Amino acid sequence: MNSTHPPLLTLKDVGKEYKSRDMTSTEALRNISLNIVAGEILAIIGPSGSGKSTLLRIIAGLDKEFTGEINRVTASEKPSKKSLPSTGFVFQSPTLLPWRTVRKNTELGLEGSNLTRSEIDRRVDDLLALTGLADFSTAYPHQLSGGMQQRLSIARALAYDPPLLLMDEPFGALDYITREQLQDDLLRIWQNTGKTIVVVTHAVDEAAYLADRVCVLTSRPGKIRAIHDVPLPRPRTLDTKSSIEFAKFQGVLREELKDAGN
Repeated sequence: MNSTHPPLLTLKDVGKEYKSRDMTSTEALRNISLNIVAGEILAIIGPSGSGKSTLLRIIAGLDKEFTGEINRVTASEKPSKKSLPSTGFVFQSPTLLPWRTVRKNTELGLEGSNLTRSEIDRRVDDLLALTGLADFSTAYPHQLSGGMQQRLSIARALAYDPPLLLMDEPFGALDYITREQLQDDLLRIWQNTGKTIVVVTHAVDEAAYLADRVCVLTSRPGKIRAIHDVPLPRPRTLDTKSSIEFAKFQGVLREELKDAGN
């Protein structure tokens, strides 16, 4: 994938410092240079406090106070710091509006768009079918399980068809069985939409199962320790998780994390 697909986004020497009220500085990220390849799933792992979520917020444009450059690159245009791709963002805890139904939560990103009512309805119908929520369109968030709430968060993030989907430990708060189900749901959604996905996770098995590449950050200040191509064929299934290759690659990542924390 990396050799045949162009980069969607390039990061060059990205750094981030936080200043406290007494003006002392904490360096969160240092010299992050990375290509995000169109159509890939990139997992970012690292020790606690390594700046994973900070990096995701910078990529999303939610944090604009950073050093270095983030550029969009397409075949038809030169890099432009002002021309970032649209992004959808899925947080660890679903940020749903409790007074809106599943359908109305999904529509949220489309309000104020130039789409017609029939176009919005068609898009929402497609997304609810894709995420397995078609039978729950009139339900409210409190009536959904944790896994269904996170599916709804994904549907809402995809509603305005962003080329880049960013996910910050999206399954971290779920039980093991639900987490595995959501991982397979995400792979199915990715296969159906062709989106570029960047997912931050603390789980080595999740990174190995989902990703085309895994980026390992060091402890604070977060720097790139290694980027690994995942040596597992697609499509990934339950058989993948029981394979020797899967176990070996998890071992590689665990060693990287152990060393990254030193």
